[in-house]
Order: sequence, then C-alpha cells, then structure tokens
Amino acid sequence: MSSPTTTSNTSKIPPSNPALFPVIPLSKVCHYSRYKFFKFNREQGTVLNWNQQKNLLATEDFIVALQKGLEHEVGESSGWLVYLIGKNWGIEDASFFQDWLKQDFDLTLETANIRFALETWWWPFTTQGWGKWQVDLGSMKEGFIFIDLFDSAVAKTLGNVGKPVCFLYAGLLAGFFSVLLKRDLSSIEIQCYSMGDSYCRFLISSTKRVKAAEFWLSTGATALEIEHRFLHGESVENLPTVGA
Repeated sequence: MSSPTTTSNTSKIPPSNPALFPVIPLSKVCHYSRYKFFKFNREQGTVLNWNQQKNLLATEDFIVALQKGLEHEVGESSGWLVYLIGKNWGIEDASFFQDWLKQDFDLTLETANIRFALETWWWPFTTQGWGKWQVDLGSMKEGFIFIDLFDSAVAKTLGNVGKPVCFLYAGLLAGFFSVLLKRDLSSIEIQCYSMGDSYCRFLISSTKRVKAAEFWLSTGATALEIEHRFLHGESVENLPTVGA
C-alpha cells in the first residue's frame, strides 16, 4: 500500500500585490532613536533631523524671553498671535509631512490608517522635546477631538501661572488637523499644566464649538465639564463671546 502523496499549497498562493503590500526596508524608516533621528554637524554648527529639516536647540530662557517679549509688544493679543503662528506652522508641516509619508511608507493621508498617520507625524515632535500626546478620536463623528499633551515645553518652562499658555500647540494642532480632515478647524487648550493640572488637554473642533468652550472656560468650567456638555449635545447657539 503506497503512502499518500503530499503536496505543498505554497505555489497556489498568489504573489502579493506590491501596490497593496509595499515592502519597506526597516533601515529606511526605523529612526526611532535620537542617535539616528538627529545628525549633528559641529563644523557647520547645524542639527538636521531624519527628514533633513534644520533644528534649533533652545533653552528654557529662550522660551520665557519669547513669551515675555510678545506680551510686552502686543499685550493680551500675544496668545492669539502665537496661536496664528502655530496654525500656519501646522498647515505647512502637514504639507511637508505628506511628502515624507509618501517617501518613507508609500502612503498618503487618504490611504494611511489615521492613527498610524497621527503617531508618525507626532513622533518627531516628541523626539525634539515638544512632549508626548494621547489622541482621543472617540467623538470625531460628533465633530470634536480631544488631545492630551504630556510635558509641554511651554507649560513646563513657565510653570504654574494660573492660566493656559500653550497657544502655539493649539494653533499647530488646528492647522494640521485642518489639512488632515480637509476642513477649517480651530483648537483651544481647555486644561493646562500651567494651571496646576498634571497635563494639558486640547479641544479641536469647529470655530463655533471652540468659541463656546472659550466662553465656558471664562465662566469657570473645567475640561471635564466642557467635554460633558458637548457629549450631551448642549447647544452652542447664541452664546456670548468672551469679552462681549
């Protein structure tokens, strides 16, 4: 009695479509170490990162001086000015990010998993000292996103001053998410390390909702209370603006 003949099914598996499963060499994208991410050139006095961007090493004194200088020049408008700078930065950086997302992973913002895209975008900021984040997309279908930021470079430097100070981050997030989601979005810091909290929290949404959150903040509402109001559909119509 002859033994049964065994055959391999390997030959029956069709080859992977390179367009669906691009093989990216690890050496091309594995830069998750400051020793690989940064290139220091002492002779030229430059610091380039993995994506060939020039970096500036800044001390805490620089951040304090920048903050105080803007407050001296434009007064209470300094926060709004820094927010606009951050938003323009976020829009420009989103454009640059799309280039290297395509180059490194052969993906676009439309084809990439949104969480993968977000973590890939933010990781260089963590490496550069801007802090770690946690993104809450649970309410995105309802029209708002919450982001927790740990170790804000600005808030950690200025310390507990009793008010939100991370306007640059708020603008940066508004700009980037506006490009990512293809709509004009705004952002506001609703909780800040500089107010005695353990971390910073940002709301990203429409301008109407952000202005509502700004009004609630001015009346003493906490981040948790603001989130609760949005989740329970509290109307943002006919709310007065801050300073009105």
